[in-house]
Amino acid sequence: MWMSRLYPTYEPDTCLVSNGLSTMGFALPGAVAAKLARPDRRVLAMMGDGSFLMNSQELETAVREHIPLIVLVLVDEEYGLITWKMELELGRHSHTRFTNPDLVAYAESFGAHGYQVESADQLLPALRRALDDEGVSVIACPVDYTENLRLTDRLGSLSGPF
Repeated sequence: MWMSRLYPTYEPDTCLVSNGLSTMGFALPGAVAAKLARPDRRVLAMMGDGSFLMNSQELETAVREHIPLIVLVLVDEEYGLITWKMELELGRHSHTRFTNPDLVAYAESFGAHGYQVESADQLLPALRRALDDEGVSVIACPVDYTENLRLTDRLGSLSGPF
């Protein structure tokens, strides 16, 4: 959600978001398609862990077909956007938590490179290593989605050509 609102884009088709019907699971296969359409460009798929697990098997496709890309998985072990919307609409949420496999080992089981970020200062070095990798890389990065409600309050009236 924040990508679609705040990520600056300067050229058409440089940030693809499937948000019309709150589609989950789009980012990884969408990134594979984007890389096939634009093999000269670097491609980064960013998604939550719930969305990643819906189509994570596409790592195998990317590895097998030699489609280099980076997958940044925001890990909170929750359907964060759904929790956020439930909190906004109902003042509570339910049944949105889950557990993940070891995402680094999972990525490596498909032949991809796996990176685990433990703190904010490790994200940029992990991204740089992934950019230097040949092939497919997965970066698991923990996030604290409790900030969403505070950000909603602060940025709720934000509008513009985002």
